[in-house]
Amino acid sequence: MSREQIINLLPYQPPFLFVDEIHDISENKVEGAYTLKKDEYFYKGHFKDNPITPGVILTEIMAQIGLVCLGIYLLKDSLSSEVKPKIALTSHTIDFFLPVYPEEKVTVVSEKEYFRFNKLKCKVKLFNQKEELVCRGYISGMIKL
Repeated sequence: MSREQIINLLPYQPPFLFVDEIHDISENKVEGAYTLKKDEYFYKGHFKDNPITPGVILTEIMAQIGLVCLGIYLLKDSLSSEVKPKIALTSHTIDFFLPVYPEEKVTVVSEKEYFRFNKLKCKVKLFNQKEELVCRGYISGMIKL
């Protein structure tokens, strides 16, 4: 399965699709990136005259790249154009260290902790353009076909 096919199987669309590219993917890890656009809908109110990417959006970027893309890859033999995955986030614990501003490119690096009974848990990190750690944590979810 190609990286483009994985992105096309994601159950999201703009303005809630936060995956631009997948750099590397295997049975145990994924790395991908997203560039935050200046006109993202959430910057209008977060914060007034000082737009900063909300933590919930950073968590979503981490989940889409670090959990959902990897889950689709792990289930690639069971998927087709008729069988698309359904995703449910079950838990997350994220620590935040740095802000992310409009027009920054962020990179997600995710390592599989376990994948059993269609539940995937990953250790996920998000880096800014300077390769500084912005946030890190664990994200788990269920993937149903």
